[in-house]
Amino acid sequence: MKTSHNGHNMDNVVDLFTKKTYSALHDERFIRLAPELDGLEMLYSNDTSSEKLYSLKILCWGLRANGDVVGLVPWLNDIVPCPDLCDPLNGHWEGYYDPGIDELFFEAPMHKVIELETAAEYYEVECESGDDVIQELPDTIGTHAVLAIPDSKRLALVEVVSWSLHYDGSVYAMISDPAKVVSTPVLPGDESLYEAQASENFRYFFQHQIANKIKAEDPEAMAAISLLVDGLQ
Repeated sequence: MKTSHNGHNMDNVVDLFTKKTYSALHDERFIRLAPELDGLEMLYSNDTSSEKLYSLKILCWGLRANGDVVGLVPWLNDIVPCPDLCDPLNGHWEGYYDPGIDELFFEAPMHKVIELETAAEYYEVECESGDDVIQELPDTIGTHAVLAIPDSKRLALVEVVSWSLHYDGSVYAMISDPAKVVSTPVLPGDESLYEAQASENFRYFFQHQIANKIKAEDPEAMAAISLLVDGLQ
């Protein structure tokens, strides 16, 4: 039985949003991340065209406190474990994919499991606050954050520099405040970085293919981004 600091049974306390007990959420928190450097992807299907499969590059692999290892991708306005992708309007997880050998699989690669377990044991840390950053990874897939520009109906695309893992298991995209940049390039840990999801102007994440289409004013991409702008009204 897990108990809180005041002796209450945490197995009986349920989070209103996830419908899971706080004990389960504690066991599912991420304690270590490992970057995906070999181009592995997540496959997902979409209800609007259920006969097709779509792919998205995996950002990293995450080790949960309960020992599970899953891939993580930036999805809409958060970073999401691939197997948890089950949005009825936007997509369903169908598995992991290695484009180099055209192979579909459903469990994290063993070399990533070993890497994460070994690193977690070596870098085992204890923090006083759940907000403490225990790891920061550079973004390797060209993620962009979409920010609303205050007092206007315009959006800005900002490159994500890195991703920070907090002691409580939360993962945040780190973007740079241009006014605070002292030297370039801006690297993980730079003092100009701040958490994208914590900003009231943050809206969505895009990978670099979509971001580049928006920058090039591709008609389809511009039509999609206009819907976001309409949502700001």
